[in-house]
Amino acid sequence: MRSKLLLIVGLVAGYVLGARAGRKRYEQIRKTAQRFWTNPKVRDARHDAAAYAREQAPVVRAKVETVAKDVAAAVSLTAQEVADRTTHVAKDLADKTTHVARDVADKTTTTAKDVAGKVTDTAGDVKERVSTTASDLKERGEDARDRAVLKASEARDNALADLDDAEEDEQDDAAPDHDASADTTETTADGESRS
Repeated sequence: MRSKLLLIVGLVAGYVLGARAGRKRYEQIRKTAQRFWTNPKVRDARHDAAAYAREQAPVVRAKVETVAKDVAAAVSLTAQEVADRTTHVAKDLADKTTHVARDVADKTTTTAKDVAGKVTDTAGDVKERVSTTASDLKERGEDARDRAVLKASEARDNALADLDDAEEDEQDDAAPDHDASADTTETTADGESRS
């Protein structure tokens, strides 16, 4: 969308800077663009887009913060519980017999790794959900911005069409009736006039 907006801005700038009509046409375009920019519909569309973006920013931030805090707390609690259980089981088994303690320690280590893997997988899933939610909210914001730009461009096109119609009407009204026979006077090299 950003590339489309840059293309539109570039085309408008190229047209304004390259207009054959010169300064007068530039001033007309500038006045029309200024009227368009200050048009209540365009202004409302700009304000609506900005308000939507401001509304959504805290929501996105709050969701991300909440999910991040919940994930950190859950991972920490789970890790602490696993560590506590592992240590307790290892001590009890070590007291019974050395051989059984070694077997249990191996099993406990394997279990801890599995639990850590599951916790990592869960954290990855949560991270993916947060990313998806953020992407969804970003897309909603971009859609709202796109709608605002579309409304603004439609209003601009209408304003330019009205300006072009007004110019054509002015040119038709201002065109003088020109009699070709009235301009038969020639000036010679001496500066004398002949008819």
